[in-house]
Amino acid sequence: MQVIADFHIHSKYSRATSRNMDVANLAKGAKLKGLQLMGTGDITHPQWLEELKRKLNTFEDLFVYDDVYFMPTGEVSTIFTFEQKTRKVHHVLHVPNFEVAEQINDVLVKWGKLQVDGRPMLIVNAAEMVEAVMEIDKNIFIYPAHLWTPWFSAFGSKSGFDSMEECYQDQVKHIHALETGLSSNPPMNWRLSALDKFTLLSNSDSHSPNPWRLGREANAFELKKITYKEIHDAIKGKDKKRFLFTIEVDPCYGKYHFDGHRACGISITPKEAKKFNNICPKCGRPLTIGVLHRVEELADREEGFVPKDAIPFKSLLPLYEIISFVTGANQLYSQKVIAEQDKLIAEFKNEFNVLLNLTKEELLKVTSEKIADGIIAVREGKVKYVAGYDGVYGRPVFSEEEFEKIEKEIKAKAREQKSLKDF
Repeated sequence: MQVIADFHIHSKYSRATSRNMDVANLAKGAKLKGLQLMGTGDITHPQWLEELKRKLNTFEDLFVYDDVYFMPTGEVSTIFTFEQKTRKVHHVLHVPNFEVAEQINDVLVKWGKLQVDGRPMLIVNAAEMVEAVMEIDKNIFIYPAHLWTPWFSAFGSKSGFDSMEECYQDQVKHIHALETGLSSNPPMNWRLSALDKFTLLSNSDSHSPNPWRLGREANAFELKKITYKEIHDAIKGKDKKRFLFTIEVDPCYGKYHFDGHRACGISITPKEAKKFNNICPKCGRPLTIGVLHRVEELADREEGFVPKDAIPFKSLLPLYEIISFVTGANQLYSQKVIAEQDKLIAEFKNEFNVLLNLTKEELLKVTSEKIADGIIAVREGKVKYVAGYDGVYGRPVFSEEEFEKIEKEIKAKAREQKSLKDF
């Protein structure tokens, strides 16, 4: 059976997260999206863990609620000093059962207050945390979250490292996967030969159960049985018969793809940023160096290289985003857009079925030609994007004329600011 999984999400106990991130709404959102397996998120939070234990039923070596499978997962933040620089790295944990989760929490509590946030802040280095956790149970699965994000990631420009070995030291032996994050995709990661030994995973890091957040990045498997062991065997072995593909948004859609300075509205490519010595041409402060820049710094391969054992990927956008930008609504929570999204999902069972499988003719039975064309264009990679930067989401542009206009405006803004300060 095909199983689409989103392992990295957050609960209502995490900061800046919807109050609707509870078990019932996660299961409901998963069904709308087309996810068969969800990470619970926030397994380190005592109240959330107790809620999960009450509401989830055991099934094989996983859990289930309303026909949706759940795996205990969580994200932790480690903050430490290495080579006289403060490092802030987030990690995702997959946990085989609640008993092991409780043992993990007994260890982590000495480094931070677990009840404060669903994603706890731990004052400990990455290697020590991994070593302590793996001593509890060898079946725990750990990997760096959103690998390239400027803040709070293993390779981030603000506080990260230049290699996995630097980050995890001798405990890198326990790291078998990496999370690409919204601002990078597999081809960007394939440019670093040092990452070939790791499997690339994609997750939403969602703070909302709405289908335009939940599962916006995910992992597709073909499994005889949905079990913790089979899933992780497929991941570790890069087994293409069982691990079919990842679902990615275009990296330009992410909030940190280009370099930039949100406060000044400056968004520029790595090449342009270097001309300004990585300084904002408007205010003279350092730019936030984006994911593309960091990849260029560390890459030892040209664009287009594909490792022989690479897991394939498919680029998509949430259905809401497609409808919104195609129709010109361009706003969150438009009732017209939500109604159109819900109509398509109700007719065709779930969002992934709409995005991945339906022909234009099938779509036209329910929606307009403009929206049908937009869905097909995203699926076929025929959409251009204005890149995200410094915490600002990128956006798709379905019109070539509009894209060229926006590009000219962005470049003109950078040139205009350059005349004000000499960098």
